[in-house]
Amino acid sequence: MSSLQRILPGAAGGALYDSVASRRIEAEALAGSAEHVLMQRAGQAVVQLALALAPHARRIHVACGPGNNGGDGLVAATLLHGLGKTVEVAWLGDTATVSGDAAWALSVARQAGLSIAAQAAGAAPDLAIDALLGLGGTRAPGGALLDAILRLNALACPRLAVDLPSGLCGDTGRLHGSHAVQASASLSLLTLKPGLFTGQGRDHAGEVWFADLGASAHALQAAPPTARLGDGAAARRLFSPRHHAAHKGSFGDLWVLGGDHGMTGAAVLAARAGLLAGAGRVLVNLLAATGDAGPPSHDALRPELMQRDRAAWQAAGVLEAATLVCGCGGGLAVASVLAEALRRAARLVLDADALNAIAAEPTLAEQLARRGREGRPTVLTPHPLEAARLLGCPTAQIQQDRLAAAQALSGRFGAVVVLKGSGTVVSAPSALAVVNPSGNARLATAGSGDVLAGWLGGLWSRHPAGPVPMEAARQAAEAAVWLHGRAAEIDAPATRAGLPLPASDLLAALPRAVLAS
Repeated sequence: MSSLQRILPGAAGGALYDSVASRRIEAEALAGSAEHVLMQRAGQAVVQLALALAPHARRIHVACGPGNNGGDGLVAATLLHGLGKTVEVAWLGDTATVSGDAAWALSVARQAGLSIAAQAAGAAPDLAIDALLGLGGTRAPGGALLDAILRLNALACPRLAVDLPSGLCGDTGRLHGSHAVQASASLSLLTLKPGLFTGQGRDHAGEVWFADLGASAHALQAAPPTARLGDGAAARRLFSPRHHAAHKGSFGDLWVLGGDHGMTGAAVLAARAGLLAGAGRVLVNLLAATGDAGPPSHDALRPELMQRDRAAWQAAGVLEAATLVCGCGGGLAVASVLAEALRRAARLVLDADALNAIAAEPTLAEQLARRGREGRPTVLTPHPLEAARLLGCPTAQIQQDRLAAAQALSGRFGAVVVLKGSGTVVSAPSALAVVNPSGNARLATAGSGDVLAGWLGGLWSRHPAGPVPMEAARQAAEAAVWLHGRAAEIDAPATRAGLPLPASDLLAALPRAVLAS
């Protein structure tokens, strides 16, 4: 039997499989099942979700492609017809060439008396089902397939995608061409595909559901996972009741180095986030305050933040025992301090202008790579443009395959990489990449990344120890990204209204995200 699991929102972690791995698992599942059973289960799962999405729908349109994805749609259409629904099937296959399970599904549908034509001709449906391509889509849809996708998107009713929205790459979350089905919900079959959760996947997949089709554990072992879907487990591990005997020294020192002229707010946001994350002491050196005037006396909103000059962190033994967040609003000035930060910091988070400086200066890039080779933990938090600069490629190339880009960066620099964006990817050397499912476009505001960097640094500062330093860095990164995203989700009315979440308000939402996780 198959069971349905809701994945988004409120995603739980799970394995993600690309198309090659999914096909291997499918082949193993087919070999271990009776004839047509897997397709029957897929059709039943589609019907179950269709009735949940549109329980009162009377007229249902099913767009079926020529392959097995279309076969799944035909089985679902036959079952819905048997339930008394008015079902119209647009089938784009060729009777002379259709074979296997898809041919069987077509025969059963015709025997049931279903209306099957090349394209829709009836009245407006109450629900539409996209069973055009699934994993079979590997290039830009054209001709009749593209016409079918455009017709589906023009319908004023919920749209359910079977396995994948047609036109979306399940491996990467990019579009194969210029159009893909804009689904209200997607039902991923047998395996969860990474493209549903990153790149343009979130915008096209809608609410993601999963049906395992009753596959055996043996079948699922036919291929290793490509990545893992993040969850709140790392965050829950990092936030636990504090021991009564603890003191501020128990939670480490966090230094924030950034904030050049006109950009001091970025460093202040990072420092405030680090304080909220639980660092024992947060010390700030604003690069804009390194002249004769000296540092400001205090942060009026958070006077517990400790303002320091450059000499304070340059003193012997300071950075060697601390977590350092470097780059937030650092401008061009950050390049002058990066070499020392790379050489000395025990735990280093590099963001924004620090990453740009490394991309522009080969000696700094080599110094960063040397940290990785020496096993000294670093976390990089680039957005796609910064990642492109580090890899020396166009930004579009980063977005074409976000998983591969994050893994390339972590491999090159021996660091944990947080590639920000829709479906943030966390990659670490010799570890399975994680695609973060939390968050939404409310985070697309100035300063949101500075808050993430400081929040990550604060989490890492309070839990610096561990037998494997890189693993502690990866766990802090995964937890920070998850909670950062959750903070944007917990105000559901604001999310539905499309209201942005300014970075200063995001700070207030982060503790609420911890309590809600």
